Amino acid sequence: MGTSRVVWLAAAAAFVARFPSLLWPLRPDEAGFLLVARAWHPEADSVYGHYWVDRPPPVIWLMQWTDELGGAYAHRLVGAVGCVLLVLASAAATREVAQRAGVVDPAVRHRLAGWVAVATAAMVGNAQIDPVGAKGELFGIPLVLGSCWLALRAVRRASAADAFSAGALAMLAVGLKQSIVGGLVFGGVLLVGSALARHLSWRASLRCGLAAAVGAALPVGLVVAWAVASGVRLQTLWYTSVAFRSDANRTIATQDAEGATARIWVLVTVFIGIGMLLVVVCFLARLAGLLRLDAVPVVATTAMLGVDLVGVAVSGSYWTPYLFVVIPGLSLALASLVTQDQLAPARDRVVAATVVLVVASSVVSLVGWTVGWVHGRVPVEVRTGEAIADARRPGDRVLVYGGRADIQWASRASSPYPYLWSLPMRTLDPGLVDLSGVLTGSNPPTWFVEATHINHWSELGTRPIERSLIRKYEFVVTACDRYRIYHLNSVDPISVDVDCSTPFRTIWGR
Repeated sequence: MGTSRVVWLAAAAAFVARFPSLLWPLRPDEAGFLLVARAWHPEADSVYGHYWVDRPPPVIWLMQWTDELGGAYAHRLVGAVGCVLLVLASAAATREVAQRAGVVDPAVRHRLAGWVAVATAAMVGNAQIDPVGAKGELFGIPLVLGSCWLALRAVRRASAADAFSAGALAMLAVGLKQSIVGGLVFGGVLLVGSALARHLSWRASLRCGLAAAVGAALPVGLVVAWAVASGVRLQTLWYTSVAFRSDANRTIATQDAEGATARIWVLVTVFIGIGMLLVVVCFLARLAGLLRLDAVPVVATTAMLGVDLVGVAVSGSYWTPYLFVVIPGLSLALASLVTQDQLAPARDRVVAATVVLVVASSVVSLVGWTVGWVHGRVPVEVRTGEAIADARRPGDRVLVYGGRADIQWASRASSPYPYLWSLPMRTLDPGLVDLSGVLTGSNPPTWFVEATHINHWSELGTRPIERSLIRKYEFVVTACDRYRIYHLNSVDPISVDVDCSTPFRTIWGR
């Protein structure tokens, strides 16, 4: 079997590994992004209008376009295609790394690319991370690795065009998720290192650097131009896309962190279990030899991996999809490792064993996910929203407290409250003054769902909310022993029948 065929088979496997996305409803972030996209109405002091989300416009544009073209689940196809592109980019970057290091035979370079492509496909397809949802992390990493490949090619060819494209892809990835800065880090370190090592003349370095800067400025310029044309203040755009994170981090640091603490251990366990830690350990153990082999890309890869890992560590939320972000750096690390093995055949087989472990973990995780699905899983959030949708009347509005946009989506009703996620709510409405105003106003929501206990964040002003619920709402039912549903006081009896037993099978017809 030709090695190029191995790369394409790995890419196909990465695409197929997203099959669970056909078997499970929208995740909370996906549902929230779609709700924002469908209600998008920019204003001077609000990037998105009715709802608020701390994401730059490109990711919401993507959700909006896919929704218009193919429906609510079409973005998952984009995510699967992105996995294909990620694997192809890993192979292309590996060939560049090998060529730089002195691997002359193209057939050998293709073989090394096959190894890295297989490992990359296994990492991105590992069900322990998230085989279902598609959002900024999954959309962004193919752009990052593509940017790294173009950056490597740019310094080899002294190509301003490649540098321009690398800069544009790297910054576009940031527009899909602000923390995905690995492409910018890798490209910047690679370019400066190449100049210092005299792999490029200073004139060529300056030309490529300017081209990369112009490329990186292009996505930013387009977003700024859109904001100006739409009447959105640039200060508002900056806060929504960038500055909000500092306020959010302070909120995370000062409020109850029990859930985040539990997720840390899950994240660490997954990081170890899918072989990512072993790749990092192998890379660091051989760092001295790798630096002697070809220092510049190794330093760039090290910087990229360091920034990405620190970004995950200081995120404060520790959701497993954050691990997607480190995959491009791990692919480049593997590219250096397999190249070193090729040039020093007396080396041990640790790298090959690492790839085998990564692949085995991916296969086992997908089998485990599938077995769980066959036995039956009930998406309680979706069933809760569907039950409200069946019971509600035209014009009813639903407010979900605690950040479960998938309940909101399934209810097929709008919310009068702009915060579909808990972190923006806790950061921008810390005393719940706005929420209290919504509940006590002249047009309160018909339904109130307590997705998180009212007093879970004890620092918030929950007493007025509790009084409003007691005075204006009647308790209806606790959905599947998890979510408390309330309805405005009414003379007519209210009945909500939540299906807590029927498993979810496919997305067809939804």
